[in-house]
Amino acid sequence: MDYSKVKIVVTDLDGTLAPSKAPMDEEMSKIICRLLSIKAMAVVGGGFYSQFQKQLIGALKCPAEKLSRLYLFPTNATAFYKFSVSEWQKVYSEDLSEEQKKLIYSAFPKALELAGFKNPEKLYGNQLEDRGTQITFSALGQEAPLELKSAWDPDQKKRMAIKQQLDKLLNGFEIRLGGTTSIDITKAGIDKSYAISKITEIFGYSKQEMVFIGDALYEGGNDYAVKLTGVESISTSGPEETKSLLRSIINSSQP
Repeated sequence: MDYSKVKIVVTDLDGTLAPSKAPMDEEMSKIICRLLSIKAMAVVGGGFYSQFQKQLIGALKCPAEKLSRLYLFPTNATAFYKFSVSEWQKVYSEDLSEEQKKLIYSAFPKALELAGFKNPEKLYGNQLEDRGTQITFSALGQEAPLELKSAWDPDQKKRMAIKQQLDKLLNGFEIRLGGTTSIDITKAGIDKSYAISKITEIFGYSKQEMVFIGDALYEGGNDYAVKLTGVESISTSGPEETKSLLRSIINSSQP
């Protein structure tokens, strides 16, 4: 792909720009700042805004004029934040109704039982988290150490078994694997392809002017929906490979 024609770089957050649930490092911050000098950037993640604050905003050291070219889409673009003057401001948030949340919560015990899921001896925080615009299941708990999460379901088979049961129990919802131990549930039609449509709607970029980088582009992964939109999609194994990809985009776009 000719990256010089790309006007906006769209990326996943968790496992792409930063390790799972951890802040990105200083090197990634510098690379993103360089990228924002020449292109716009949108970050789309399954986590809610506070996760973006922890993993991205808090670690990003860029001048305000560059931050104005960075767009944040938490919970798979059901919320949108942009930088204005001196702070990040919420533009919209499309929350689940209380009835929808109850349906999702009530489906999990049966789905887990049918999938043969066994609770770990120790949970690190809550397994189910209400993120407003989505409900997220984390098998080992929201605060589980990265080394445990990485080892728990490397081939996605455990979560796919749970997802298959949830698909039978929940109509009218999108169910996607995210991160290393998570399952995200949103309203129907809300996945990362929704982010692409919102970016087009809000900023006017065509799909040919975008490139997407994510670590879950496999079928059933929460980045897979972007691939189906026709946007050029690049799979990454993690932050180190993402750095190389972003450097390539920067270098090929400079005179």
